[in-house]
Amino acid sequence: MIVGYARVSTAGQCLDVQLDELNAKGCERIFSDKATGTNMDRSGLAQMMTFVRDGDTIVVSRLDRFARSLKDLFTLLDQLTVKGVAFQCLHQPIDTASSTGKLTLAVLGAVAEFENDLRRERQREGIAKAKAAGVYKRGPVIDAAEVLRRKDSGENPSVIARAMGISRMSVYRTLSASVG
Repeated sequence: MIVGYARVSTAGQCLDVQLDELNAKGCERIFSDKATGTNMDRSGLAQMMTFVRDGDTIVVSRLDRFARSLKDLFTLLDQLTVKGVAFQCLHQPIDTASSTGKLTLAVLGAVAEFENDLRRERQREGIAKAKAAGVYKRGPVIDAAEVLRRKDSGENPSVIARAMGISRMSVYRTLSASVG
């Protein structure tokens, strides 16, 4: 079965162009959302992912209508691969049912991994430079035993936080971590 997915970011936008393209492609069932791509809790996407079966193909007009980042795209495509579902994008040359589409996807994945590596390198370099300049300071190390001792002696989280030079939220996280 050919299954379509369309998404627009706001309720004021129109799905018509995407729906026309998906219908022209022969989609037998189309799921849609009117939600921002940053929201991975999209009901239409979730329904589609549950609906598709081995041998189906999902068709989208553009990649940015399906996933907000390469990481999200690869996560979704991994889920589809496990289910035996192919993926096709009408405006970008990706069709996981073809060898060329799989190659294109692999190249995109390699580029995304390369970009992540570069970002981590720049971050490490920036931290090293800040440390050398004496301006990189990590937060205080939290003595969990001291937090627990103070709590057991009846101090409230605000008092513990002030006394230890940490945030009240850090006190709550430490107490929560010690319970479970």
